[in-house]
Amino acid sequence: MQAQPDQPLPSGFLTSPQLRFYAVGDIHGRLDLLEEVNAKIETDLKRRPCWRSVRVFLGDYVDRGLHSREVLDYLVALEGTCDTVFILGNHETFLTDFIQVPTVLPTWLSVGGLETLISYGIRPPRNPSQADQSRLAAEFAEALPVSHLNFIRSLRPCFAFDDAFFVHAGVRPGVPLGEQSLTDLCWIRDDFLRYDGLFERLVIHGHTPVRAPDIRPNRINIDTGAYATGQLTCMWIEGGRMGFL
Repeated sequence: MQAQPDQPLPSGFLTSPQLRFYAVGDIHGRLDLLEEVNAKIETDLKRRPCWRSVRVFLGDYVDRGLHSREVLDYLVALEGTCDTVFILGNHETFLTDFIQVPTVLPTWLSVGGLETLISYGIRPPRNPSQADQSRLAAEFAEALPVSHLNFIRSLRPCFAFDDAFFVHAGVRPGVPLGEQSLTDLCWIRDDFLRYDGLFERLVIHGHTPVRAPDIRPNRINIDTGAYATGQLTCMWIEGGRMGFL
């Protein structure tokens, strides 16, 4: 199904007609795109007022893009101005794991952690030794604001409301939604993406970049690779309708 400004939710799924959700895909350090999307949401709310709206961010706020620290500053501030739900992404787990287990640094650097560290004023050497890793973890723990650490620790593994299930990566087929593992919610790909049966709810997710929103009968992927493409996707859901800003 092709993404359009206003269309039915797939497979007859429904949410409350008095509540509008805005779901935002993987940001990955692109503060500029986050600001643009939030402005689009504000414009949409003025054009189409609703009883209540909730902004759901699907995780991967950091890494790859150049402004991870500024993105977290923005989201922490946004949390106090409107109804928000922030989902945990796999890249946020790297950030907190590094402080506790410095040896994850090479893996983190290989998936965009370098840009995050630089945004906090930390520049690791090209091939950090174990001593370097421990030193950098201590420096990062010192540089990371308490507000950022608390924000990351408060991220939800998933969020369900009516027929909608918001998650970062996806879910494991055959496992009830309420019994999913944190690893699958943050990391799953192939087993989830290949499954074409319906879940208990419509799954709205990111994690796996696609060129355009991928709308299936059982799931909707809105990770459009913002850090590389310049396209940060925001979709809205209200009643039995959905659309894209």
